[in-house]
Amino acid sequence: MSEDSSKKVYDLEERCFQFAKGIAFFCKKLPMDIVNREYIKQLIRSSGSV
Repeated sequence: MSEDSSKKVYDLEERCFQFAKGIAFFCKKLPMDIVNREYIKQLIRSSGSV
């Protein structure tokens, strides 16, 4: 087996990490008011769990 064929075509770990990072940047742009606070915390937690 060559090294090229042993590489993953779709690196799920990397894609999940990039998704969670994008969600974190998105949440930083949202207003941190009393209503959004719990939704933002839940979104951050759920985007990082795989």
